[in-house]
Amino acid sequence: MTSADAMSRFVRDLPPGEVIFREGEPGAIMFVLQSGRVRIVKHVGEGERVLATLGPGEFFGEMAILNDKARTATAVVADDGPARVLAIDRKRFEQMIANNREITLRLIKKLASRLESADALIEILMHKDPKARVMRALSRHAQSFGEVTADGLRVALTPVELAAQVNVTDEQVEEVLGRLRRVRVISIEHSGTILVHDVDRLLDFLEFLEMPQKFGGDPP
Repeated sequence: MTSADAMSRFVRDLPPGEVIFREGEPGAIMFVLQSGRVRIVKHVGEGERVLATLGPGEFFGEMAILNDKARTATAVVADDGPARVLAIDRKRFEQMIANNREITLRLIKKLASRLESADALIEILMHKDPKARVMRALSRHAQSFGEVTADGLRVALTPVELAAQVNVTDEQVEEVLGRLRRVRVISIEHSGTILVHDVDRLLDFLEFLEMPQKFGGDPP
């Protein structure tokens, strides 16, 4: 049996909308996303908030193994297509960490990146202007996680997911994105994801939006 055949035993093909694990459940398995997209969602008050949207190559669910506590969020396959994940149990995960220095370093870097991302999201959510929250989140995703294409940076978020992440209404997100589309800073793809054509112009719009607040006024 080849190594590829051995690893195929741990592969799971999941349909759109499939819940991989739920917040509060015990966890003894982590996952590596091979294809598709997975949303990480957390219940906040009466609703839920999208913490992250992961793409191929990302791993998730490792915290329940590392700290032996319940899942802190829910993982669900995005609605725009199926996903394929590699499921790794606690024993195999510990063997990988013990025997592979490269995997250990990658895990440390990823955890540090997630902490930085969480701090950035908290800063965005503290901003009082919903329009600025949308633009800040959009620019952060484009610069930190955007997929480089011939037409710009593809953000692995739909407008609905963006609204949930920064705690604004769908209508407020559509208003901001509509303005950015009219000036050709962004476009919405057929899959519903956002394509940022010009990050510098997006940051210019954000700076202009926030300028009145620096002098005690309200944004236009």
